[in-house]
Order: sequence, then structure tokens, then C-alpha cells
Amino acid sequence: MKFLIVGLGNPGSKYESTRHNIGFKALDYIAKQSSAFFISEKHGEVSSFKYKGKTIFLLKPNTFMNLSGTAVRYWLIKLKIDIKNLLVLTDDLNLSLGSIRMKKHGSDGGHNGLKDICQVLATNQYPRLRIGIGNSFTKGNQIDYVLGDWTAENEIIINQKLIKIKEMVLSFCFSGIENTMNTFNNT
Repeated sequence: MKFLIVGLGNPGSKYESTRHNIGFKALDYIAKQSSAFFISEKHGEVSSFKYKGKTIFLLKPNTFMNLSGTAVRYWLIKLKIDIKNLLVLTDDLNLSLGSIRMKKHGSDGGHNGLKDICQVLATNQYPRLRIGIGNSFTKGNQIDYVLGDWTAENEIIINQKLIKIKEMVLSFCFSGIENTMNTFNNT
């Protein structure tokens, strides 16, 4: 069985340490812990590894956040992966810093990356892992906040959460979304 785990973010060193790139950061951690490495391919950086008989593909789209749907659709088709085996990792302003929630489906919540995926796939019925980045910005400064770098204190918190994110991704692939939500969403 195959899974496609997509981390949302923007390509390039300019965005590497921004809040909006937590999806990329999480996939980099998972790949490193799994002795996998990324290769530049069409529409993104791709990595894969085996886990308990499952093949897990990691995708960091290079299409920029607001056009993530193109990369997701391309790799789902290319790898012949069912949408139920897709998991999108994304930043979430509506969750406090470091909070992590898995959902079966839902609205884009104002997130342009999720909005594009919903439009391109013509559905919002796909799993996602929402990673809280907080919302400590003044009115009108949302873009500067999400495209801003982590503070040193915030980076410590997020780095500690990478272990849990990896556990949730592996649980999703091996135990399914229901078990993963029941085990991790309230911790």
C-alpha cells in the first residue's frame, strides 16, 4: 500500500525558516529520521521510504504555496495513490503554537494552499495534519506573520513537536486516520 504525504511550503532559501514552511520542515525531519533523501522531480522534491510494509512518499511541492494543488494532483496520479492515502501537512493560524490536529477533511480555513488543493482535486475530502503556528500578529499583518521567520523560542517549541508529527504520520499510514485521531488529537 502506498501513501503520499505532502508538506506545504514555498521553495527557496528565502522561505526556508518561515512559519508558512512548517510542512517542509516536518517532511525534512521525517526523511532524515527515516534515512531517506529528497530528489528534485517534476512539481517538487520527492522522497520515499518503507515502513511496516507500506511505501511512504514525501512531497515538498515547488509550485509555491498558492498553487500546491497542481503538484498534489500530479503525484497522486503518477504514483496511483488513492486520495484517502493522501495526508497534507500545513500551518494553521487558528491553532495555538505547537498544537497539532489531524482531520479527515474540511474547509480550507482561509489557507491558500489548502484552497488550491481543494479546487484542483475538486473536493475537500482528504486528510490533513494541521500544525499550529499561533496568531500573534496585529490586524492586517497576517502575510508578514506567516512569511516571517520563527523566533528562537518558537523554533524550540516547534522542533520538539516534530517527533509527534512523525509519529502521527506513521500512525496514519499504518493504523489509519481514525486510530491516529483517537490516539493523538487530544494529547
